[in-house]
Amino acid sequence: MIQIEKMSKSIKQKMVLEDINLNLMDGKTYGLKGINGSGKTMLMRVISGLIYPSKGRVLINNEQLGKDVSFPKHMGLLLENPSFLDAYTGYDNLKMLAFLNDYISDDEIRNSLKRVGLDPNDKRKYRKYSLGMKQRLGIAAAIMEKPEILILDEPLNALDTDGVQLFSEIIREEKERGTLIILSCHEEEKLKEYADVLIIMENGRIRECQGEKP
Repeated sequence: MIQIEKMSKSIKQKMVLEDINLNLMDGKTYGLKGINGSGKTMLMRVISGLIYPSKGRVLINNEQLGKDVSFPKHMGLLLENPSFLDAYTGYDNLKMLAFLNDYISDDEIRNSLKRVGLDPNDKRKYRKYSLGMKQRLGIAAAIMEKPEILILDEPLNALDTDGVQLFSEIIREEKERGTLIILSCHEEEKLKEYADVLIIMENGRIRECQGEKP
């Protein structure tokens, strides 16, 4: 569960998020909708612990970010453009990331690659990947450790039709697993398809919530 209470964020004296109040529950998918600069990515950054609020607080399972914990535990994150080491394969990149926590097996890493339509035995280096392959690898990195919270910023970028279909299956599977999912997407119909609740943002504020009450 994520509780956001009277949260605001200013950067260089500019208010980028203002008076955000939300309760987000596991097993639900929350879609962030708004034009560029409306605050979607900034809200994701705050929830993921990459930046802390200027006012108010964010609680993850009753632990305050920036006070009790630095980052949410068991979080998968794809924020803006994925970035990996050019000289290594997709599998090797995920293997190095998985080593940081060291609680998933090599088979689980391979399965994550298969879920996004990548071959775990592909010997091509990351620098040889197409934009779509890079996006798939970013999604694989976000889901491979079976996170409790999954944050995805424009995950459909550069995906072809097959990639979008696989991603739709992943969202369904993660939701069934009880994951709390937060995502943004410029394709409004897809966002409505995925989200139980649409959170409409404008000028750093929540203008409206559509769907189940968050």
